[in-house]
Amino acid sequence: MDIVTTVIILFVGALVIATAMTPVSKWLAPRVGVMDKPNARKIHAAPVPRMGGTAIFVAVMVVVVLFGGQQEVQQTAAILFGAAFMSFLGLADDRFTLSAYLRLVLQFGAALFVWFAGIRIRMFSIDWLDAALTVLWIVGISNAMNFLDNMDGLLAGISAIMAGFFLVLAVLNGQVLVATFSAALMGACIGFLFWNLNPASVFMGDSGSMFLGFLLACVAIKLRFVAQSPGVSWMVPMIVMALPVFDTTMVVISRLRRGKNPLTTPGKDHTSHRIAEHGFSRREAVLILYLVCCALGLVALLVSAANETAARILGIAVACVAGYMLWYMEFGPWKLKTIPNGVVKDRQTNVSQS
Repeated sequence: MDIVTTVIILFVGALVIATAMTPVSKWLAPRVGVMDKPNARKIHAAPVPRMGGTAIFVAVMVVVVLFGGQQEVQQTAAILFGAAFMSFLGLADDRFTLSAYLRLVLQFGAALFVWFAGIRIRMFSIDWLDAALTVLWIVGISNAMNFLDNMDGLLAGISAIMAGFFLVLAVLNGQVLVATFSAALMGACIGFLFWNLNPASVFMGDSGSMFLGFLLACVAIKLRFVAQSPGVSWMVPMIVMALPVFDTTMVVISRLRRGKNPLTTPGKDHTSHRIAEHGFSRREAVLILYLVCCALGLVALLVSAANETAARILGIAVACVAGYMLWYMEFGPWKLKTIPNGVVKDRQTNVSQS
């Protein structure tokens, strides 16, 4: 089969399996105790099943194993094994609430595993530096995607959009492994979205967010542009994934500035929350972030085809816009402040947040 036929089969297969498996995960969640219970920082009033990520996991695994082709078998198997480990780690965290530091150590182990299997960033031509950058990228993106799972339909939709742009880039450049995973991820996320859009009847949980983050991070590493320099080549996946990177950077800065531990302090201080607290509904906030992610993907397509000078100008422009928006949301008009009782209020609207 040619690459186009393969990705269609992968996409449709993952879409159908995820759509069918999500109700199964909803039924199973209360029976194994994986429920998201209401509390002061949650908006849902009743427990919600938190095992939707298993449907995404099963959909991707099945279609990649059955229809993923025979190219780069060792690296495909390594990515699947590492992603499965991350999904089970997330599921254990959903059920038993693991220590954030234990989870981080195990994530580093999974990232090192795929490094040794050949999934490597090659930027410095010095093995230990490239290894460190690879591990930090995979662990960072895995946690950034986990952070982004904070509003109905947000993470699944953003993941589907990013996977869609990776798919287009891979097909245009004849990269089968990247196209395989991207098509499967896109289909699985859209299938899950049928049940996860506001008001969501099921959440994906850490089993889904960590799985998606790990896979997308590995896909980004494998994406190559022969005609571009390494620096410009790396701009492309960085721009595609700029939204979770931006959100995590802002949240970490915000929590450190308020004297909070970024790893263990939950709160409504994410990009989506700030948009929703300034006159937009939650659905509108999610749609706005979908549009932002689409715009970033289009810029990434331009960078991939541009000459080096134009590509660098576009990359700098994206960085400047991101820097301005970070200032605007954290230090500018949408700045948050801590009041004595520990609740965060917005400076302009005075709306309480946890």
